[in-house]
Amino acid sequence: MEDVLTFVPEEARIQVKQLIETSKLRIKITKKRQTKHGDFRKMHNGTSLITLNITPNPYRFLITLLHELAHFKVSQATHYRIRPHGKEWKSAYKNLVLEFLNPSIFPEPLCSLFAAHMINPKASTDRDFALVMALKKYDPPSKTTPLFELADGQQFQLENGREFVKIKKRRIRFECEERVSGRVYLFSPHAEVIPSSSSSFSFLR
Repeated sequence: MEDVLTFVPEEARIQVKQLIETSKLRIKITKKRQTKHGDFRKMHNGTSLITLNITPNPYRFLITLLHELAHFKVSQATHYRIRPHGKEWKSAYKNLVLEFLNPSIFPEPLCSLFAAHMINPKASTDRDFALVMALKKYDPPSKTTPLFELADGQQFQLENGREFVKIKKRRIRFECEERVSGRVYLFSPHAEVIPSSSSSFSFLR
């Protein structure tokens, strides 16, 4: 538990500790993943596991923790198949967030933007442009940039060295082609990438 508490805002640690102590589950901190900030799994042996990306941004970490704890609460209350981010999850998420949604924990304007997001929370905060940009202000300086700021055809790398080319937007996400394999992947517009020194790439399609 102590590891988890070091990642949340100091003003929220007492509430988080009490919340975790009353929840029978295991929480694991893992390295950064490009496709998600965290996840919840109910294991075959009946136990529950939450994994959370390591991040120096305490507000993003707390939001992700509450998001996944809502999944845990729903799993304990229902024993039938439901939509992962349906009305049951939204209700559980809102109830959890209510205790934390104040300027003593989330500074303004982040608090107001998070409150607006919680009126009808999405499956991922990455779909809320204003909230993502507000959270980004609390990230340390980085050589990365959000994918949506790159031009179509621009090359970029992930932190693991994989190289891609941004192709085009498909509804919410962007199609990006991996240079080595030629496979096309969908990326969040807010995925943090490293722009390549080569500014663009011509497609013959």
